[in-house]
Amino acid sequence: MNFPGLDQDAIYDFPESQGNKDGLVAVGGNLLTGTLLNAYSKGIFPWYTIGETIYWYSPDPRFVLFPHKIKISHSMKSILKKNTFQFTVDKAFDEVINKCRIIKRNGENESWISDDIENSYIQFFKNGYAHSAEAWQNNRLVGGLYGVLLGRVFFGESMFAEKSNASKFALIKWVEALNRNGIELIDCQVYTKHLESMGAEFVSGAEFKLMLKKFISK
Repeated sequence: MNFPGLDQDAIYDFPESQGNKDGLVAVGGNLLTGTLLNAYSKGIFPWYTIGETIYWYSPDPRFVLFPHKIKISHSMKSILKKNTFQFTVDKAFDEVINKCRIIKRNGENESWISDDIENSYIQFFKNGYAHSAEAWQNNRLVGGLYGVLLGRVFFGESMFAEKSNASKFALIKWVEALNRNGIELIDCQVYTKHLESMGAEFVSGAEFKLMLKKFISK
């Protein structure tokens, strides 16, 4: 796939086949905008850097959320009605990705977001492909998420919360916005119980790639 305005020689290419049993597709390459675009268009994403090595994954089956199928719990509906948080988009991308990096979630010993990942996605945001959704309370960023938007597909990357339910609020508001704007698919990448409770489900790797071709094509 060609990406106008980008250095084609610097774009790392990827195989069309699915990854191994762990989802690993390739090792190495770079995190330039063209390479990231090429990867996401094929359903591949960078995950867990070790030293200077970049690992690229494409799990099968794939965990996805169809925006129109989102499930909102009664407790979250109450929070939405109370206006506990304020919602914005793309107002604090740098801060969101940094907080996703430094705020550890349950079971995590360290973040997979390295200096290179953080800097590359900030540039990806500046180039118009990455986006953030934010939850604010008293003018303070307390929750949010970021990911990549290509065509009618949003690829979720990471989220954080400094206040209870802040990240859930940002996700719900973001999914509602995506649904209103005709986005067909949200890639959750891998299974989490939390996202399953909100309506996420598994699809086969083959089905996922067919959807990418349909929804990303211009």
